[in-house]
Amino acid sequence: MKAIKNFFERTKPLVQKGAKYHWLHSVHDGFFTLFFVQKNTAKTGTHIHDYIDLKRTMGIVVLALIPALLMGMYNTGYQHFAAIGQLDSASFIDTFLYGFLHVLPIIIVSYVVGLGIEFVFAQLRGHDIQEGFLVSGMLIPLIMPINTPLWMIAVATAFAVIFGKEVFGGTGMNIWNPALIARAFLFFAYPGQMSGDSVWVSLGGEKAVDTFSGATPMALAAAGHPQVNVADAFFGLIPGSIGETSTLAILIGAAILIITGIGSWKIMLSTVIGGSVMGLLLNTFAGSNAYMAMPFWEHLIIGGFAFGAVFMATDPVSAAQTETGKWIYGFLIGFLAIMIRVVNPAYPEGMMLAILLMNTFAPLIDHYVVQSNISRRLKRAKVKA
Repeated sequence: MKAIKNFFERTKPLVQKGAKYHWLHSVHDGFFTLFFVQKNTAKTGTHIHDYIDLKRTMGIVVLALIPALLMGMYNTGYQHFAAIGQLDSASFIDTFLYGFLHVLPIIIVSYVVGLGIEFVFAQLRGHDIQEGFLVSGMLIPLIMPINTPLWMIAVATAFAVIFGKEVFGGTGMNIWNPALIARAFLFFAYPGQMSGDSVWVSLGGEKAVDTFSGATPMALAAAGHPQVNVADAFFGLIPGSIGETSTLAILIGAAILIITGIGSWKIMLSTVIGGSVMGLLLNTFAGSNAYMAMPFWEHLIIGGFAFGAVFMATDPVSAAQTETGKWIYGFLIGFLAIMIRVVNPAYPEGMMLAILLMNTFAPLIDHYVVQSNISRRLKRAKVKA
């Protein structure tokens, strides 16, 4: 690390204002602060300093995503060998390596395209490079089907960065979660590559055996066959988006976010409560609809519900900011996600739409929470007067 620090300190004069490579100042500063906390200190006023800056915060979120990423890689290989009928003969290393080699290019494309665009915008504006894409660059691959073409990943990432964030002013100014904007773009622009049974399993040019189905548990439930293997769904051995299948891995990530204080446990818990309430309501009025009769808790471990509740709904920029607002915001996400998932067969996965919808209304929720607090305090002031 000392050698890296010395390199940045030696090259810093070359990118200062008026120097030969001054136009690379934002790029140089962005990479330097990725490894080290700057020594800048406040000169006036009263300030509280913390070594956990935005880059360190984003780094913790990426760390929390690692369990879901690793399990997603293994499950990619698992689904592949299961599809071609060679699961019994494939070793753990073979299974994981297959998934690693197929998931890694998606991650590389996401980061290269996203960070490249952010570098360009930073240079054009003369601003420091923002750190928000450190997380978005990992989230985008994890919420995609494994068979999504790399050029689609590139186009969706570019769309998310430009129209989901930069047009609003960059990191901290976006209205919607950029990773979900990428998925929504592909979902509506290329629905054939984002739905169906074949997109969730990588065959690698090999033919699947006749007895294998790549249908996700939600697709089966929507078709009237709610068959959920609870153990497979919990550990992540089911077809689905790369990082969304393992509830166990997601819970490990949730624990990291809660212990470090990075993620809001209120949003996570209220999302689960909202989903459970809607699931129970649907169970009550199930009738002949098999999907409505699915036990409410099974909804929590299939599809993108758990991943969305932990890593998407808790986005500190697009989520509600007030403490009361977080409870309302999370509850409505869970409630709407299950309602969309079950009631509207055109959208078997409702988490994406529910979060984007509540991203839109998060400022309104906070507004009414603040106004309610003001009104309550004004009433107390009048009574005392």
